[in-house]
Amino acid sequence: MTIRPASDRSLIVCFGQEISPEAHRRVVSLSRRLGGIRGILNHHPAYSSVLVDFDPRLRERAEIEALLRELAGEDGGDGAIERTVEIPVIYGGEYGADLEDVARHTGLPAERVVELHASAEYLVYFLGFSPGFPYLGGLPAELATPRLPAPRKLVPGGSVAIGGGQTGIYPVDSPGGWRIIGRTPLRLFDAQASPPALLAMGDRMRFVPIREAAR
Repeated sequence: MTIRPASDRSLIVCFGQEISPEAHRRVVSLSRRLGGIRGILNHHPAYSSVLVDFDPRLRERAEIEALLRELAGEDGGDGAIERTVEIPVIYGGEYGADLEDVARHTGLPAERVVELHASAEYLVYFLGFSPGFPYLGGLPAELATPRLPAPRKLVPGGSVAIGGGQTGIYPVDSPGGWRIIGRTPLRLFDAQASPPALLAMGDRMRFVPIREAAR
């Protein structure tokens, strides 16, 4: 573990340089311990790090760093319950404009792309980019496909996509450059709901192919 300044009022805690379940466990553990601590304004988890914003008027950087070392060094057995969320997906056709491109790039039939994508179990490492967007680990290596040369100006909310070695779901309409292979009818972000995001850091997730009539 390393801690280094990110600005005059933020520190970044790194648990190595690799995406791994162990680094993720430590990110989740630290993130859950940071809520409600005097002087800490916000924290931003990523694959193997946590960016921590603090108020220098309330606590000095050295004090915050010592606190982070203490919290990050604890066992992390906080008793959180893991859950598995199933995400129904209509693959291909008008909902998956890039499915055939992914098939051509990987050298696999489109049906095999869908089969592999839906057979894996994914881990929600963190949420980011847009509200409720899950960064997932677990995409089969055979499906890795480069992003589009130029991003689309509008990707419909619910779109399931592949970008490099990652897969994710666009929760709301937004620009995006990942390859769209399907769409879920589920609403991943609702500002009026509690919590507003359907998925949470640490969730396990599976994609379930459905037909359009099943929406």
